[in-house]
Amino acid sequence: MFSGNGSRGYTAYTDKNVLNHYLTLDLPDDHFMCEYIWIDGTGEGIRSKCKTIDFPINSAEDCPVWNYDGSSTYQAEGSNSDMYLHPCAMFNDPFRRGNNKLVLCDVYKCNKEPAESNKRWTCAKVMEAAKGSCPWFGIEQEYTLLDFDGYPFGWPKNGFPGPQGPYYCGVGANKVYGRDVVEAHYRACLNAGVKIAGCNAEVMPGQWEYQVGPCEGISIGDHLWISRYLLHRVAEDFGITATLDPKPVEGDWNGAGAHCNYSTIQMREKGGLKYIEDAIEKLSKNHNKHIIAYDPHQGKDNERRLTGLHETSDIHDFSAGIANRGASIRIPRQVAELGYGYLEDRRPSSNCDPYSVAEVIVQTTVLD
Repeated sequence: MFSGNGSRGYTAYTDKNVLNHYLTLDLPDDHFMCEYIWIDGTGEGIRSKCKTIDFPINSAEDCPVWNYDGSSTYQAEGSNSDMYLHPCAMFNDPFRRGNNKLVLCDVYKCNKEPAESNKRWTCAKVMEAAKGSCPWFGIEQEYTLLDFDGYPFGWPKNGFPGPQGPYYCGVGANKVYGRDVVEAHYRACLNAGVKIAGCNAEVMPGQWEYQVGPCEGISIGDHLWISRYLLHRVAEDFGITATLDPKPVEGDWNGAGAHCNYSTIQMREKGGLKYIEDAIEKLSKNHNKHIIAYDPHQGKDNERRLTGLHETSDIHDFSAGIANRGASIRIPRQVAELGYGYLEDRRPSSNCDPYSVAEVIVQTTVLD
């Protein structure tokens, strides 16, 4: 399909109505399309490719190990480029539907060692060691929708929208931009089997949030990474980009985080507030360690976001408080009143690796 005027003014584009014909074609009952998904060498980029499997699959363990060119994903040299995909979690495919699957994979080098971007490997060890504490996680994933030009979706091209205030959980065409993407993503997550818990428009126009959880142990990373894949794929279908940049617009605008709600079985039972306070004390003594683990660039991304303004704490100082969204750790008011529940760590950046976040929190509060 083409659009434009004049022989040199045509722009190619694809028509989803044409695609729909092929999506309704009958497929062999004994063949499945499995989209293998992994994290690239940047620690935040998502890659994927499809494999036909012609035998029954009931779990990720049934899927074969596969390989790819790591020299094209910032993970290997061209002279020794093979990287290996080890399936670790499986979800329904809301794009191809039917019995087709999304397969999340761990990445290993040719020497069987985990790739540098494979944070799941060490996280799994920590979660196994701490399984008696039944750690639960919920992550609030914030993101920003961008137009092709990299400018926030819905913003005037030669200026800025009005100041922040009316956009958070807003309703109306002059307050929220990109709701179609949000609704489609929510349903795609539910169809895939992702534990999405809710969504809302955020403080900056064009910025949104969805929540994943509660998930126990390693599964928080599996579900959040697949939810991110779905977000990028859904946005792609709408011709929009979703960015996890922690500070997509400089100035008097909110950044984007991935606040982590966390509890152990002791915190969730009566009298649990004591264990929450004990955990906060341990977190206060390991602030720098957590800051390094909370974004893929060891704190450099969060440095732009954690300024002490726009509902953030200062990156250099640890703080905690009840219902305080300007603190490193927030104890929800309801938790303080009940005397048990969970804490919210507001420091992780929007582009954090959830495996790293979950690992360091459990290591600090349970194992150390």
